[in-house]
Amino acid sequence: MATPVYRRILLKLGGEALAGIGGLGINPDNAEEIAAKVKQVKDLGVEIALVIGGGNLWRGREGIQHGMERATADYIGMIGTVMNSLALQDALERAGVLTRVQTAIEMRAVAEPYIRRRAIRHLEKGRVVIFAAGTGNPYFSTDTGAALRAMEIDADVMVKATKVDGVYDDDPRLNPNARKFETLPYIEALNRRLKVLDSTAISLCMDNSLPILVLNLWEGDALARAVLGEKVGTIIGR
Repeated sequence: MATPVYRRILLKLGGEALAGIGGLGINPDNAEEIAAKVKQVKDLGVEIALVIGGGNLWRGREGIQHGMERATADYIGMIGTVMNSLALQDALERAGVLTRVQTAIEMRAVAEPYIRRRAIRHLEKGRVVIFAAGTGNPYFSTDTGAALRAMEIDADVMVKATKVDGVYDDDPRLNPNARKFETLPYIEALNRRLKVLDSTAISLCMDNSLPILVLNLWEGDALARAVLGEKVGTIIGR
């Protein structure tokens, strides 16, 4: 059996990964599919933490367009990520994977508060940990929250799950001649203003030498193959 090249990973999902028809709501089938992919990797002996966005439940920019304060819009989005995290926790535990949700905004009735050392201990015990509510602060995306948590738990890589099999120099869905990058330096990713990750998250990873792996989670067992060292997706790094 092949040996994983990563000891501990953080998987970043967009809220759309759980979305139902029209890109909204929570589809239990999608949650179960994600849970199966996570379990496959965990069974390889890899410790896994997750961060999921809330775009399937709330788009802050729509509230802002109607005059809502940015901070209020962001807090609503953070609460949406807690809902998604609980849905994923349920799917994972039904698949036989012990899971804990930790939130940056305290909601003790449904989840643990985020405590770094406790999160690491959960991972060491073989539990999957889902980090919800971003950083707990407005003006920071869940991409940035994921980068921060990945460094706090000493993850080997942050995996950004998308519906495209890597980073391209143009949108491959619109341009059939778009070129895929196998590797991409942080600074070039920043200069290209890639839509796959926000600039704050990339800068944070660059400053702390945390590699970012961008892949298509829905492409078969792409995540499992990536942790086993196969060339999957695009690595953003030095």
